[in-house]
Amino acid sequence: RDLCADFECEPAEFNGAANHVHLLVNLPPKVALSRLVNSLKRVSSRRMRTEFPEPARHYYRANTLWSDFSFAGSVGGTPISVLRQYIEQHNRPV
Repeated sequence: RDLCADFECEPAEFNGAANHVHLLVNLPPKVALSRLVNSLKRVSSRRMRTEFPEPARHYYRANTLWSDFSFAGSVGGTPISVLRQYIEQHNRPV
């Protein structure tokens, strides 16, 4: 939440599975989505390695916890309730 505030955006929904996450964010057009995603990956990786060193060590490879790949998309015209429902139907990440 703090990082999103730094980018002047607001997290609306979060969920995922053991190997990926879904994050719905209200993002102003002046913010580059790729910068937000890279910052979220960097900060969350650092925090997870600090707070959960043993599980993180299991997944930590090549000096990175997250995959180099990500998918980010924008939507327009889709009701927010439909997007939230899609995200809520996934299991929480382990």
